[in-house]
Amino acid sequence: MEHKKTYNAKKLMTTHGELMIEGPITSETLEQLEFHEDLVAFRPPAQQHKALIEIAGLPEGRIIIARHHHTIVGYVTYLYPDPLERWSEGKMENLIELGAIEVIPKFRGSKVGKNLLIVSMMDDWMENYITITTEYYWHWDLKGTGLNVWEYRKVMEKMMNAGGLEWYATDDPEISSHPANCLMVKIGQRVDQESIQKFDQLRFMNRFMY
Repeated sequence: MEHKKTYNAKKLMTTHGELMIEGPITSETLEQLEFHEDLVAFRPPAQQHKALIEIAGLPEGRIIIARHHHTIVGYVTYLYPDPLERWSEGKMENLIELGAIEVIPKFRGSKVGKNLLIVSMMDDWMENYITITTEYYWHWDLKGTGLNVWEYRKVMEKMMNAGGLEWYATDDPEISSHPANCLMVKIGQRVDQESIQKFDQLRFMNRFMY
């Protein structure tokens, strides 16, 4: 399957200045930009910066960033699901995962996450994919936001809705392990019926287990 990437951008005014929301960004551009030291949700900033550069170089990899002058202050990643996850078992070329989304504390509450998703979906090529994201409450910054699990889940769901992702049921054990965890999905307009059926089989793999 071909993976076309068309760059899109929009400006976002915040109380801390203007941000440029843009992408997909190339590895070369990512290397030249600063990576904010508060982007620590997944791994130390330098390591995460390196990981984003690598993802951007993958054929299906997409990185959309929020940039303040020369510094990345937020990002969202899209790539094929981890080989250890059930979502990769169908070996579907048109299934990609929103793997990570992060915004530094200073710019939270300015709709940065929502706009990262909106810019992601401005690329018409996304209509060829089933886009999924798996949300686990143990990844959420409950302490930093002061929200409880359900309030955070509501914020997360609203943000994902901005990118057209909706809640889907699944029997995945990790997702089922806590009621706040969820699978969210956007099925592109050009995804064929066969792929949708294959995806449904991935969602419910334990259906016939007694």
